[in-house]
Amino acid sequence: MSEKIDVQGHRGCRGLMPENTIPGFLKAIEIGVDTLELDIAISKDHKVIVTHEPFMSRKICLDPNGNEIPKEDDKKYNLYEMTYEEIKAFDCGTKIHKKFPKQKKLKAYKPSLDEVIEACDAVNKNIKYNIEIKAKRKFDGIYTPGPKVFVELVLQTLKKHSVLHRCNLQSFDIRVLEEIKIQEPKTRMAILINTDEKISKKLNKLSFKPEIIGPYYKLLDKETTRKFQKQGFKVIPWTVNIADEMREMIHCNVNGIITDFPDVLLEVLQKK
Repeated sequence: MSEKIDVQGHRGCRGLMPENTIPGFLKAIEIGVDTLELDIAISKDHKVIVTHEPFMSRKICLDPNGNEIPKEDDKKYNLYEMTYEEIKAFDCGTKIHKKFPKQKKLKAYKPSLDEVIEACDAVNKNIKYNIEIKAKRKFDGIYTPGPKVFVELVLQTLKKHSVLHRCNLQSFDIRVLEEIKIQEPKTRMAILINTDEKISKKLNKLSFKPEIIGPYYKLLDKETTRKFQKQGFKVIPWTVNIADEMREMIHCNVNGIITDFPDVLLEVLQKK
């Protein structure tokens, strides 16, 4: 395949650095990713926050005093009920994720999308952003705003920094994708397909054709990939972390790969 594979750093480079943090994104750029994959939620004061969960996860965060978050308080620190300044007081870098022992230990907080774009664009004006809007119907009005306001806030931020042309917006939530289409129809989008979902079935729920399909990588083989590419989609699976599985995806001719280890993927591509 002549087209270069889009190397996407999952939550920055989660295998090496604390996830969804500015040091992590800068490290991913240094490694040589094409695209930074990140997730977002919204604070009480309507700041767009870069985070996988809309709360402080005890797996990766310590409270403002540097203490562990007790198990019973796991979802207590709801970002939608916290101001940006309150969010920044939590350390989400010192506690290393158990699944990623190679992570560098450093003090870091959940940044705003504003801060991430400013920091990353300062070192690479061509870096692309793949932004997942973390919405669920059961989160509406509790952990996040509803899709309309959620999408509005994200688009406002991207337009303010003039980076929309370098962005892809993605979601598992059909409502979010439909809302983006209403508010900013030319936005590049990906429909995310979960481990227990069927690609075609999920696509049929959408009223338009997104540019990208983002399936769990084990849902793909060469034939499936080719089928959807022939229909005009780009296929970018998540999250591929083992070299042999990266080679398998490259053999399937996918258009991009989302990985926690962009250093490994770039090495695999170099040896191809």
